[in-house]
Amino acid sequence: MTRTKFAPPMILGLTLFLSTAAAETLIVGLDADPPRLDPALSTAFVDRQVMNQIFDKLVDVDEKLKVVPMVAKSWKVSNAGLTYTFKLNTGIKFADGTVLDAAAVKYSIERNLTLEGSARKGELASVKEVAAPDAATVVINLKVPYGPLLAVLSDRSGMIVSPTAAKKSGADFANEPVGSGPFSFVSRKRQDNITLKANAVYWRGKPKLDGLVYRPFPDGDVRVANLLSGAVQVITPVDPKDVATIQKNAKLDVTTFQGLGFQGVWMNIGKPPFNNKLVRQAFSASLDRDAINKVVFLGTVKPAAGPFPPGTPAYSAAIRVQAADLAGARKKLAQAGKPSIPFTLLTAPGAVNAQLAQLYQAMAAQVGFNVKIETVEFGALLDRADKRNYDAVMLGWSGRPDPDGNIYEFFHTGGSNNQAGYSVPGIDSLLEKARAQTAMSARVATYNVALGKIVDDSPYAFTYFTSNTVGNAKTVTGLRLVPDGILRFYTVDTK
Repeated sequence: MTRTKFAPPMILGLTLFLSTAAAETLIVGLDADPPRLDPALSTAFVDRQVMNQIFDKLVDVDEKLKVVPMVAKSWKVSNAGLTYTFKLNTGIKFADGTVLDAAAVKYSIERNLTLEGSARKGELASVKEVAAPDAATVVINLKVPYGPLLAVLSDRSGMIVSPTAAKKSGADFANEPVGSGPFSFVSRKRQDNITLKANAVYWRGKPKLDGLVYRPFPDGDVRVANLLSGAVQVITPVDPKDVATIQKNAKLDVTTFQGLGFQGVWMNIGKPPFNNKLVRQAFSASLDRDAINKVVFLGTVKPAAGPFPPGTPAYSAAIRVQAADLAGARKKLAQAGKPSIPFTLLTAPGAVNAQLAQLYQAMAAQVGFNVKIETVEFGALLDRADKRNYDAVMLGWSGRPDPDGNIYEFFHTGGSNNQAGYSVPGIDSLLEKARAQTAMSARVATYNVALGKIVDDSPYAFTYFTSNTVGNAKTVTGLRLVPDGILRFYTVDTK
């Protein structure tokens, strides 16, 4: 997940984090400090940036979002789509020396299904049982056909944790994660750095880099200043206003490529003022999506109609971007008997977040809302959103290769990312139906019916679709740019 907010950029007191690391250790600037480095508990996009280096997955996706082998070298689907049989690569070990075999895969998937607080339960709800008939074979049996399974296993649900370390660490596993990936966890200092070292015995060959250091820079000005100074070699994301600055620097590159996610605002339907559908509709109708694109993002994003960006499998032109309707919004507030409504909008730190929050504030004020902006550290913001301790909160989603990952957990009753507390049995049935359909055309038709109701209920105001942006030193080579936005450093080298 990603977040946003607005205010004139402040660069007074700017601190540049100068690296003393060797040239072969790459310094990467992120827009937030990753909250939870545990595949089962993670709900933030920024977590995935780090965890994809630490943990191997059962399968992965390539630049065209095709599911490709990883720990599983092959698989077959049988029994009318109810049985998935995976053949594993052998000779793999976790960083603690534990063997990665079928039992470890079985343990990891079952952990995702049973661990208290696991955010993976909804993604894997169709799983009936996991078997490991031999050390190199994993069999997943489903309760009902589940088309998104392979795509789900290319992300956190498919990350394989060391059973030895997970059992030993218990609730502290996120603070000392152990996987079998190309890099191994060394240490972290909250709000300062996460340090990884190359896995010298990685089963696909030792990485070219000696290590990675991730540093959080919520302020985009600080992030780009560190890139310009050479204190970091890679940053993501790049604020739109900084793209031209990087392009003018002969030592740097900046790349923008299609993303899979969406951004917007959750409204807490469990308490006033947004327990009233008319109030939610009024807020959504006050937002001018085209103006948001032009003013904040300088024309680099696309206004959003729903959770499926153009160019992704479930995109449908039938779901149209909501136009700003100030008169209609005022009318809805009048119908609700509340012509003037105060509420607090939560946002994470960062100049773009600040600018966006202030624009939401100004737009909503035109129809009668009195919006107070509260800036909250990213991890704390996620915690408040999960506990529904908010009025409205700016939260988005990085997106998934399969459309189920952009809708089910957000709008199904009890979904791990359903921060609004939205619960409509008819919507639940439609989302469950789409999961079981195999033809994408049939799934799109089902999603369109569900989205018609969801958009009308307005638990979430979709505002824009994001792109992925990466700035890097030209000495950084071999960086794969996959639409999921996760930077994969196994193949990266520095000249």
